[in-house]
Amino acid sequence: MPLSLMEGNEAIAWGAVNAGCRFYAGYPITPATTIFNTMLKLLPPMGGICIQGEDEIASIGSCLGASMAGLKVMTATSGPGLSLYSEHISFAIGSEIPIVIVVVQRLGPSTGSATRGADGDIQFMRWGSSGGLPVIVLAPVDINDCFSLTMHAFNLAEEFRCPVFIASNKEIAMTKESIDMDAIPRPELKERAAPPPGKPFLPFEIGSDRMAPCFLPIGDEVLVRQTSSTHGPDGYITTDFDQIGKNQERLRKKIVSAVDSFSFCEAYMEDDADTLVITYGVTARAAKEAFMDQKGEGKPVSLLVLKTIWPVPEDLIKKKAKSFKHVVVVEMNLGQYVREIQRILPDKKIHFFGQMNGKLITPHQIKEAIANV
Repeated sequence: MPLSLMEGNEAIAWGAVNAGCRFYAGYPITPATTIFNTMLKLLPPMGGICIQGEDEIASIGSCLGASMAGLKVMTATSGPGLSLYSEHISFAIGSEIPIVIVVVQRLGPSTGSATRGADGDIQFMRWGSSGGLPVIVLAPVDINDCFSLTMHAFNLAEEFRCPVFIASNKEIAMTKESIDMDAIPRPELKERAAPPPGKPFLPFEIGSDRMAPCFLPIGDEVLVRQTSSTHGPDGYITTDFDQIGKNQERLRKKIVSAVDSFSFCEAYMEDDADTLVITYGVTARAAKEAFMDQKGEGKPVSLLVLKTIWPVPEDLIKKKAKSFKHVVVVEMNLGQYVREIQRILPDKKIHFFGQMNGKLITPHQIKEAIANV
């Protein structure tokens, strides 16, 4: 495909189909609707399915059904729709159903400002489901990330059989940029593991070499039980305390223990700096400019742009922050991810700058925050 001019939402759609997505269901909501529009153009000609549900709940439910039948699936929404997704997100976690969920964040709470960006749903994506079990959240910075991180999201959903979120933002989603998709490195595509031959299929059985169960589609020749109630390897509901506890721990550990393998980031490290700036999402663009300005002015700082948000890439952050006295966390909200930085870097002086008023954070504001440490 030649060099193209498109918005971030379109790039996410292209990343999805290149990752093998063949089912999309969603409900129109600003600023995520153009993902649906693009999938409607892309999927039918390649034999895929794109539908508009009667609401957000029906849309994500349709995706989960299609995923259980064996398809790679995606849906997209913004803050109000994410609220409605909550019960089905819990179902996907408990039933280990792969799904990619794009959250194009806008200024909240509630209806808020539909055409203004913010990163106010960062904690919601992690904790907005019953049970408190982890999910995976990736945060793009620009259009190239929209394409490549979406492909990674599908791989992670398939490998770990869980919901994977793309934490986008109105400013990334609806800004048009040049993209050469042929020049972007693409990960090798992953598929759900098939069960070993020659033995009865148990839908939630775990092998010695993996922490996510093997997969057979519902409606195939083999009976497949699917439940989000507490269950054993055979898919039957259980009240056995030991079995319940072991399964809950496995659902946590299968994701948290593997985060080092998908800790995506950009790091710009300066040897003579005593301050590290940590940010993510669209704010990273301003942070990069502030980083270059500080360097040009002889006042260097280092910069860590996180693209894996959840689970928290603790080893990565600890390693990058080890030599710094001050850490400045910059977010397009009133302070959500900074809590995680404070938790894992208790020996550092953590400074925060954020705003949630519909305006982008500027390089000048970040430089002021650095100057005030």
